Amino acid sequence: MFYSLVIAVLNRPDEVRECLDSLTLQTYKQFEVLIVDGSQDDALKLLVMGFAEKLDIKYFFIKGLGPGESRNYGCEQAKGDFLVFLDSDCIIPAKYLEIVENALNVNPLDAFGGPDAAHESFTPIQKAISYTMTSIFTTGGIRGKKRRIGQFHPRGFNMGISRKVFEVTHGYSSLRAGEDIELSMRIIRAGFKTGLIPEAYVYHKRRTTLKKFFRQVYRFGVARINIYKLYSNELKVTHFFPAAFLIYCVIMVLSLFFLQDLFELMADFLCFYILAIFIDSSIKNKSIYIGFLSIVTTFIQLFGYGWGFLKNFWSRIVMKDSNGVKI
Repeated sequence: MFYSLVIAVLNRPDEVRECLDSLTLQTYKQFEVLIVDGSQDDALKLLVMGFAEKLDIKYFFIKGLGPGESRNYGCEQAKGDFLVFLDSDCIIPAKYLEIVENALNVNPLDAFGGPDAAHESFTPIQKAISYTMTSIFTTGGIRGKKRRIGQFHPRGFNMGISRKVFEVTHGYSSLRAGEDIELSMRIIRAGFKTGLIPEAYVYHKRRTTLKKFFRQVYRFGVARINIYKLYSNELKVTHFFPAAFLIYCVIMVLSLFFLQDLFELMADFLCFYILAIFIDSSIKNKSIYIGFLSIVTTFIQLFGYGWGFLKNFWSRIVMKDSNGVKI
């Protein structure tokens, strides 16, 4: 099978170089790479075309498109049987496409997704963020290797769809966040078969600062309500967890001044949760330092997502604002 790897890019030339370097090492060679650039940076074009002798690669500059629309444009130029979406900040293991090819030959899928992992070269902050994004204590492990109950919803950082799926669904919507989840929902509703390929992981470089990470998860929280407005049955109890955690912490702080016994009880539960994260992350990352950082990134993720979720919940559902919170 021939694969078209579609990568939407906005700046990040160093990360793009690492991504393309990793693709030159693929053991399975039947693929092309399509870079859709919205950064208006000639240096990035020169960088990409510098790989022309090592990869079957095409570069497109399209101004003003969102991430989903950029990927759609790449798909329209692609010639592959399968269209694979990768984030520009991913490092792709050498056997990634070989694993995908073998898996699809054994169990044909219309759309697949794979997990993400932290590479040993990542910074401590990136490893802590990676843990937080994949831990059973924060996301339920959905972004890691845990299989979802029901049909799997692939995510855009590591996601493949057949050409038929693209032709039927017309690809991504114009959403600026949550566009991959929304596409997965339409794929499943159209009757296509989706699945997780656990071994087809990518090394996903996370945000390099805690401030950037907060902005990212805030957008995720806002996007979840936007998706709910499109698909009302897709808002699950687990999606309320970050907002509930934020409210829990606020109530706990307030109880310090009015209900001391309640404060102590709530603080005890929070301490157990923090300790579990610290121990689990320290063991998995073989670093006490990353264990401590994981506590910080967990609070940032839950507070950021929870605040975006609550803010847009109030705007779109309570106040019935059709536009909602801007992302």
